[in-house]
Amino acid sequence: MSAGTALPDSRWLLRKPAADATARVFCFPYSGVGGSMFNAWPRRFGPDDGIEVCSVQLPGREGRLREPHYGTYEDLAERLADALAPHLDRPFVFFGHCAGSLPAFETARLLAERGLPLPERVFVSAQVAPHHCPHDRFLDLTDAELRAELEELTLLRGGLAHPQLLDLALAVLKEDLDANRVYRRDAPTPVPFPIGVLHWDGDPEVTQDELKGWQDYADDVTFPVLPGGHYAFLNAPGELLDTLGAELAARP
Repeated sequence: MSAGTALPDSRWLLRKPAADATARVFCFPYSGVGGSMFNAWPRRFGPDDGIEVCSVQLPGREGRLREPHYGTYEDLAERLADALAPHLDRPFVFFGHCAGSLPAFETARLLAERGLPLPERVFVSAQVAPHHCPHDRFLDLTDAELRAELEELTLLRGGLAHPQLLDLALAVLKEDLDANRVYRRDAPTPVPFPIGVLHWDGDPEVTQDELKGWQDYADDVTFPVLPGGHYAFLNAPGELLDTLGAELAARP
């Protein structure tokens, strides 16, 4: 489908975007989970609650469990660019944490290539630059270790670690890791939108130095440091929302 004929596709977002939102934050889930990982985030934040949180839902999980996996990040970006295009009619940013940062970046890059509206900034959290990929400790874990990680994450999100649900989640995670494993750019790819590279000061998985590879991807690259560990973003800490909202609050 061409950019000029893109139609809304409700499957790609957990909720239909509100017509009265002044701006939008599109949140990309990371490996093994779906858009519900942002359920603890407020639906709105910012001045007069005008900034809306829009959780991206990927195929092959949660409400889209029966659909085939998206394949590669590049294939996913092709589909997301079409699906999100009708909702880019007001200022917006992309946010991705860990591996979720990579399809966020690829989708924004494709929007630029197609001449579509661009994000005010793409926020990549705890994720090394594409030319340093793949970089994810999950890639070297056994199935048993991955399952233990999923159980811990489920409990962190306030859920119940049911064995059958963990089995389903493990299957999704392994397919997502396959996509992560084959993704890499040979060199920095300059893009025409700003990038915000978020580091969590208590994150043992990615160091601040490892994030510096993003500095050659755009003319405007910032490196905010936020308090918390690798999963601190799940509860939408105020420092994170302030950082995201600052890009949108002053936009007309």
